[in-house]
Amino acid sequence: MPNGAQALMRTLVDSGVTVCFSNPGTSEMHFVAALDSAPGMRAVLCLFEGVATGAADGYARMAGRPAATLLHLGCGLGNGLANLHNARKGRVPVVNIVGDHATYHVKYDAQLQSDIETVARNVSPWVRTSQATQQLCLDAAEAVATSMGPPGQVATLILPADVSWSEGGVPAAPQRVTPPACNSDEAVAAIARKLQAGGRNALLLGGRALREPALMAAARVAARTGAKLLAEVFPTRIERGAGLPYVERIAYFAELASVQLADLDNLILVDAKAPVSFFAYPGKKSYLVPDTCMVHELASPTQDALGSLEKLVHSVGAAGTAPVLRAAARPGRPRGKFTADKVCKAVGHLLPDNAIIVDEAQTSGVMLPIMTVGAPRHDVLTLTGGAIGQGLPCAVGAAVACPDRPVLALVGDGSAMYTIQALWTMAREKLNVIAVVFNNRAYSILNVELQRVGAAAAGSKARQQLDLGNPALDFVQMGQSMGVPAVRATTTAEFVAALEQALRTPGPHLIEAVVPSTISGLKLKLLPRVLGSLASLPAPLGRAIKGKLAP
Repeated sequence: MPNGAQALMRTLVDSGVTVCFSNPGTSEMHFVAALDSAPGMRAVLCLFEGVATGAADGYARMAGRPAATLLHLGCGLGNGLANLHNARKGRVPVVNIVGDHATYHVKYDAQLQSDIETVARNVSPWVRTSQATQQLCLDAAEAVATSMGPPGQVATLILPADVSWSEGGVPAAPQRVTPPACNSDEAVAAIARKLQAGGRNALLLGGRALREPALMAAARVAARTGAKLLAEVFPTRIERGAGLPYVERIAYFAELASVQLADLDNLILVDAKAPVSFFAYPGKKSYLVPDTCMVHELASPTQDALGSLEKLVHSVGAAGTAPVLRAAARPGRPRGKFTADKVCKAVGHLLPDNAIIVDEAQTSGVMLPIMTVGAPRHDVLTLTGGAIGQGLPCAVGAAVACPDRPVLALVGDGSAMYTIQALWTMAREKLNVIAVVFNNRAYSILNVELQRVGAAAAGSKARQQLDLGNPALDFVQMGQSMGVPAVRATTTAEFVAALEQALRTPGPHLIEAVVPSTISGLKLKLLPRVLGSLASLPAPLGRAIKGKLAP
């Protein structure tokens, strides 16, 4: 009869969990040994728990099913919390396997003893400690099914060492995941009447509503009723590019988001929450929906977004309506002074078909949505929970899930340093990831926030907390030391050549783009973080941005 770890491994694989991102310790050694008994399980070693949890997030976003993490006790789980927070906010299915001391050892309060369940509940609605080997696999099957939702969530199974090593493990059959239901006919009909009555209306799409089938249905509704299509600020996964409907992302800056939402009569939520300001600011509103706007929910995160949209299509008579699709268009080859905007322009100019973009570029990626809106079809994964350090690990997971697709991770220098160990895993697994690190030697976004929160005039001590230039970070050396070919670009021509070389060469690559900060002296009105198209901007703003990007 198998031990608990061996039976657990078989249960996970049978339930569709075939990848484990691991950072194990002593308590997890029987789980590690059991990997050799499960040919269907791929084990990916990560040098930091935040890489493992971020990779599991990226994997699930692209694979549509959970990966497992293997973490060492409460401290290991704590090290991975930031990216589990991002997964929670993105409603992403993840199954954590967290080792614990043997059940009889807990009473001694050894050095690594901690309350793992309390740590886990910060990010995981489902938490359970398996107390018996015979119960372990039933708990595991429930964890996998629960993680799938709806909505997707983080499930944490705590595995005491003796439950793992003891004989008597019995693999459990997969539990059935109940498909979500659509919204009622009455609720859909009421929303249809609001849209057909005219006025200024918008559909705010999130979660599964930003995938192609749902996008097409929403675009038919928009074409029929004149409603605007909006997306969440930080989508879990959005499909975009030529041949797909254009969706305007809500801006990160509340000042811009308020302009986007101004004068709306009705806002229809589809697997999304009503927009709020990312932070509170003195004297400014936190809830961004206009007071005169009515909010309606077509599909909650627990409901079937696609099915509800399809019901709305028929209810408004849009079944035969052609959706408005984005035409193919690329920006020209960038030239001239090297800036972060030129990097974004180069990505739009060269982006291959079916690519995956992981966007954690922060202030340096302001122009990325605009420059890629007409590029070949691609997916974008964003920083759903705002906890930086997601970009490189998320790219690892996306590349493991989709080995036949190129992955571009665009990250800021400060963000990259949170989980730089992900480069080692990229090299070890020979993943097709191009990491572009914007090195502007500053936490640029915090320079903006320092002003926006109304803090007093910053002195030298305050400025030092936002500066990364002393000593200067050398990402080329860091990449090469972890087995990733790396180059530095200080001119536009160098960057374009480096990106072309990386795109035609399999395996991981790092390009350090040494660029000036995009924030210094820039007014907020010139920061259309997520508007997606120059055509959607007011004419003066569009002309200003075009002039800024001219060679």
